[in-house]
Formats: sequence, structure tokens, C-alpha cells
Amino acid sequence: MNLHRIIPLLFLFITGNLLSQAQSIIKDSLKIQGHQRHFTMYLPEGIPQGAPLVFVLHGYGGNGNINTWMNAAADRHKFALCVPVGLKDPQGKRSWNVGYPFQEGWEIDDVKTMCTMAKYVQKKYRLSKENTFLTGMSNGGEMCYLLAYSKQNTFKALGSLAGLTMEWMYSELDIDRPIPFLEIHGTQDHTSEWWGDLTNQGGWGAYMPVPLAVGTIIAKNRCTHIATDTIKGGVYSAKAHEIIRHRYANPQTNKDVWLYEVVNAGHNWFTDDMDTGEEVWNFFKRYLE
Repeated sequence: MNLHRIIPLLFLFITGNLLSQAQSIIKDSLKIQGHQRHFTMYLPEGIPQGAPLVFVLHGYGGNGNINTWMNAAADRHKFALCVPVGLKDPQGKRSWNVGYPFQEGWEIDDVKTMCTMAKYVQKKYRLSKENTFLTGMSNGGEMCYLLAYSKQNTFKALGSLAGLTMEWMYSELDIDRPIPFLEIHGTQDHTSEWWGDLTNQGGWGAYMPVPLAVGTIIAKNRCTHIATDTIKGGVYSAKAHEIIRHRYANPQTNKDVWLYEVVNAGHNWFTDDMDTGEEVWNFFKRYLE
């Protein structure tokens, strides 16, 4: 190889390494099913090639703000974040199509969208195909349940904050395979009620009680062991709540389910109660290859 070829290659190698050392926030998009789907990448300083990838989904009416409950954990543990933006539904709100009554007739397949986007991001940003996860809050949490009920193998584990199983999912779909699942939910959440809303009093459509929704995944995963402990409130904030952590395990398959019952908490990211991102990552990292 002559010197004229070596120097450009050496330059690309050095600059490629330098780019991986600096924190990057990159806005990107691709066309999926005829729609331009926008997302933002958060690449922490020093992230290596082949790093894990975590999708973070906003709640109903959100805008894909890059500042999420996962950023600090991403910085500490050197994984990438992809923060997509939902399309506007028939109500004019950016959201994920999980079959709310007012989304009827909205022909957007957000399960396919997330899987397609993940493959694009893995390749373009040189991230791990094996270690890709998804977390979401509220409407984004509902997407976690819909993904659990879908025949997908893109996301290895799912982490819902204040998410729900819509009754139609439970009635019409079946969980195809065991999948590790985490739910963090406040018992006084009056947007996504802990005890469910099977008569649609809240207008979101009928949905299951949280313990039953999580219990369905526990049964599918054939968890046989239960461990429960309590984190005392006041550790992270004067407004913190007590957290009862229920861990359901299958020692043979390691496809576990965790439920964090945040006592008397409402509808939020729970960052007053715990280091939410660290708790989600502690669950996800158990499934790294």
C-alpha cells in the first residue's frame, strides 16, 4: 500500500476514534411506511463501537425531548439512546398507536416502525444488534406492552413507566414468547390507574389492572420464584415515596419480570423516588450478550 493511500486511511481511523470520544446529539429521520419518522440520537462521550442501544418513548402529546430519565445512566454505562417522535394522531397529538378509542382508523403500525428504526440505527451508528432495549412512559409504556404482545425479536427486554395493557390487547392478542419486562407504576396514578379502568371512565379505552397486566407476562414467562423488598422513601428527594419491588424469576430461562409499586405516587418519571434510569438499566443489563 502506498503512502498516499495510507495517510487518508489513517486520518479516517483517527477522526473516527475522536468522534466516538465526544458526546453527540444528532437529529435524524428515515421514511417508514410512507411517513418520515424523526428521532434524536444521544451518544455519550467515550461510547464504544457495538455499544448497547436503548429506545426511549415519550408519553401522549410528547415531543421527543432528548432529556429523558435514561440520559444519566447512558453517560455512566456508555450506551446509546434513540428518542423517536410520534406522529400526530386523529386528535392532533403526537403519540404511539396503541388502539385508544380516538385513534380508531389511524393506520399507523408503530411496532413495525420501532423495529425498522432499530435496524437502521444499529447499522448507521454501529451499535449492537443483540443488545437493543426499549423503555417508554405512559403512552410509550403502552408500546412496551404492545411489543410484548407482538411477534418481534428486535428488543430483548422492555421497561414501562406508568404503562398499561389495553383490554383489546389482552382479549385479541397473545404473547408469542417470553420476554423480560419491567413495570414501574404509582398506586395513586389517576391517569393510568393502578386498579385499571375496564369501563373506560378516563376516556383512554378499557385497560387492565396493573397487577393483572404484569401477572399475564409473569405467567407467560413461567416465573416460579418471588422476591420482594422495600426501598424507603426520602433517599432521592423529600417528596419521595416508598417503593415495593416485586421480582418474579424463572431461574431456568432468566426471563424475569419486575414490578416496582411506588406507593401513593402519581403519573411521572419517578425521579424523586429513585434513580429511574439506573433502575431500568439494572434490569436491561442482565440481558446483555
